[in-house]
Amino acid sequence: MRLGPRPAALGLLLLLYAAVAGASKAEELHYPQGEHRADYDREALLGVQEDVDEYVKLGHEEQQRRLQSIIKKIDSDSDGLLTENELSQWIQMSFKHYAMQEAKQQFVEYDKNSDGTVTWDEYNIQMYDRVIDFDEDTALDDAEEESFRQLHLKDKKRFEKANQDSGPGLSLEEFIAFEHPEEVDYMTEFVIQEALEEHDKNGDGFVSLEEFLGDYRRDPTANEDPEWILVEKDRFVNDYDKDNDGRLDPQELLSWVVPNNQGIAQEEALHLIDEMDLNSDKKLSEEEILENQDLFLTSEATDYGRQLHDDYFYHDEL
Repeated sequence: MRLGPRPAALGLLLLLYAAVAGASKAEELHYPQGEHRADYDREALLGVQEDVDEYVKLGHEEQQRRLQSIIKKIDSDSDGLLTENELSQWIQMSFKHYAMQEAKQQFVEYDKNSDGTVTWDEYNIQMYDRVIDFDEDTALDDAEEESFRQLHLKDKKRFEKANQDSGPGLSLEEFIAFEHPEEVDYMTEFVIQEALEEHDKNGDGFVSLEEFLGDYRRDPTANEDPEWILVEKDRFVNDYDKDNDGRLDPQELLSWVVPNNQGIAQEEALHLIDEMDLNSDKKLSEEEILENQDLFLTSEATDYGRQLHDDYFYHDEL
């Protein structure tokens, strides 16, 4: 569902934001009076104001020099043209790089005694300022507290699964598996099982459309379902239920519960080519990119300009 003339990939990201903060508020901030506000992308997706300030400090010539270096790295076959696949692969690599960098920074913050491991107690202290211990077999009377208990127990199970060597805490690699199980093969089965426990209400090992929609009940006085239900049904049928049997098997379920960075990256690559391809060859030259530099710097191809002050991306030795 697209709410305005935004890049397709950004539209998907804003749908994710909507689940937490509300789509109308995000739309108001991102497209005031219907006009695209590019600095919103940088502020929202660079994460902290310091990153935005650093981006702004770069002069035009230095921005262009670093951008040219990035373009050469995206061009994996060195033919002077960026294809959809090259752009998509670069964006996916960017996603993973920053996810790993964030996890590494978190690891240092969570490792309170700096011994190179993060224990369950240290995780609790960082997250909640105290060690929390719930009885796994005793539900709480308060609905809000019970919901938190369930989430906390899920975190504990994921923590224990990530701890491959059964040591007293998680190493950096294990902590990354805990924070980003979608990036680690040995966590795949756990992710699937966790999703089945949450959504497979009848215990048949699959997720039906009704289970996919959760607690939704159609208003008997309404002529049709609300728009968000129509969107969700379309996603179920066209995006996830690959064998068209009306239910999601474990592998199909995985494509739903694990962020599809590949799909997001491909959509952004297609958007960039569509907007910047001046000679209609379905590829981007350096000249075409520099002609549309502002658009490229507010896209996921440069992580909204962040790559221009991260020498991991523009340094010649990458």
